[in-house]
Amino acid sequence: MNPAFSVIFLTTLIGAGQGLFLALYAAELAGVPAGPAASGLYFVGAAWSLVLCGLGLAASFFHLGHPERAWRAAAMWRTSWLSREVIALPLFMAGVFAWGGAHALGSPASRWLGAVATVLCLALFVCTAMIYASIRFLQEWASPLTLLNYTLLGCASGATLASALVALRLSPADAAPFAAAALGLTLAGLASRAASLRRNALLKPRSTLQSAIGVKHPAVVQRAQGFMGGSFNTREFFHGRNAAFLRSVKWFFLAAAFVLPAALLAAAPGSSAALALAFVVQFAGLLAERWFFFAQANHPQNLYYQAIS
Repeated sequence: MNPAFSVIFLTTLIGAGQGLFLALYAAELAGVPAGPAASGLYFVGAAWSLVLCGLGLAASFFHLGHPERAWRAAAMWRTSWLSREVIALPLFMAGVFAWGGAHALGSPASRWLGAVATVLCLALFVCTAMIYASIRFLQEWASPLTLLNYTLLGCASGATLASALVALRLSPADAAPFAAAALGLTLAGLASRAASLRRNALLKPRSTLQSAIGVKHPAVVQRAQGFMGGSFNTREFFHGRNAAFLRSVKWFFLAAAFVLPAALLAAAPGSSAALALAFVVQFAGLLAERWFFFAQANHPQNLYYQAIS
């Protein structure tokens, strides 16, 4: 597939916003950090979560042919995971807004509002991932690992950002539990993503050149696309990069999204500068990871349109 950068930014930004909220709400339930400064932290964290989700929502408009008709995307909620995502995202943002507002006002209802926002957050993770996992003919996506990866990677980046916010607003000691959680989530994300990479490397295509044209000869080779100019098929369903480029992107995102952030989180769990750097590096790695996720999916139509004479 040919990745749309608007979708890449949408999924990574809202994932970080969701993970940030979950990290802070889990801290509220656990009572760490304690004291009057905690409510201020949760309010600022809610604001950051809303900013990230808002930026992701804004990015989504760039892959719409008619942005003024975006509201229609919610019409097919009974059958479309995309429609459900369109509904779940603003509902989650409303829940985070209410949770942050409760902390700003000192309302004891914050925990109940946070519970509602958590349910909406998890629903949003499911809706976003199932847009891709439900497409059965794209074998690289049609796996429970897609849902697991979207959830773990969003939670990891959000927890890393939460640890940086805590170190900046409170103290390095307060940030240590958040950094430990971010480290655990990052390592879990690495294990899950490595499992999906291994699974995809072992996939055997259900369609071949032979089955596509009904010829059983073992030496069928495509030499041309059958026409001289490009088309929607050649632009949207194949990225045009070679295998060496894909390998370089894969090793980059494994290092930037997992290895380097994990090293920073483990080496300096109380340093605000190191934690902020860990988030920036990790987010850059997740952008590359999401590009690779989309690019690795091999659409069956590429049996006809991938090769160029």
